[in-house]
Amino acid sequence: MIETAQAFGIDIGGSGIKAAPVNLEKGEFAEPRLKILTPEVSTPDAVAKIVRQQLDHFEVPESAPVGIAFPAPIKPGQPLDFMANLDQSWVGVDVTEVFSEAAGRPVTVVNDADAAGLAEQQFGAAKGKEGLVIATTLGTGIGTALIIDGVLVPNTELGHLILNTKHLDAEKYAASSIKEQEDLSYKKWAKRLTKYYGLLEKYFNPDLFVIGGGVSRKSDKFIPFIDVKTPIVPAELRNEAGIVGAAYYASTRQA
Repeated sequence: MIETAQAFGIDIGGSGIKAAPVNLEKGEFAEPRLKILTPEVSTPDAVAKIVRQQLDHFEVPESAPVGIAFPAPIKPGQPLDFMANLDQSWVGVDVTEVFSEAAGRPVTVVNDADAAGLAEQQFGAAKGKEGLVIATTLGTGIGTALIIDGVLVPNTELGHLILNTKHLDAEKYAASSIKEQEDLSYKKWAKRLTKYYGLLEKYFNPDLFVIGGGVSRKSDKFIPFIDVKTPIVPAELRNEAGIVGAAYYASTRQA
């Protein structure tokens, strides 16, 4: 790992596992990321072997903080309650323990949406913002991160808020994947997003919304049509946010 990196981040997803050394002074990769496809049978052992492979590839020193963004609520020392995007054998497993053992060192595991939110708060669209920031990722589902005056409130699952009786989960009504499945125009999709962000606004009175996920690169096509009072801005780190946020979070926990 080159000298400009202060920490190492890994972002585990249902299709790919991405990793890179991170320059925490700039909030960017210190070297190009390495992406390895998630094993078709994504058991703890199979995924942990890839994590080890990435650490070895970048020759990450044992002194470097290692953070892992993981697609589930994470409570250190407690087993997972459920798993959506990886093999069901993860249920009942202590994720931090599995990865620390595979890495041969302590690692820090954080929910993937929380990692992305932290990256935006520290280095991106929400940098320097006080009060309550709600960062969302619009993709297959809706991920959320709540950050109050720079402090993360972990493991929120606000993509599952109930909007109406037909769509029990907000993400089944307003996620980016739903826009594609139902072939909605950006304006029609924005009406659904207005209902979702309006509900968040009613419950939490945030000071800023940050919209991430791959669709954020087309934010000019839908954000202007989301009719809420709270300012809404697109994420800046986009697909780098999980890795950068995980590395940053690890640096605050393993310092």
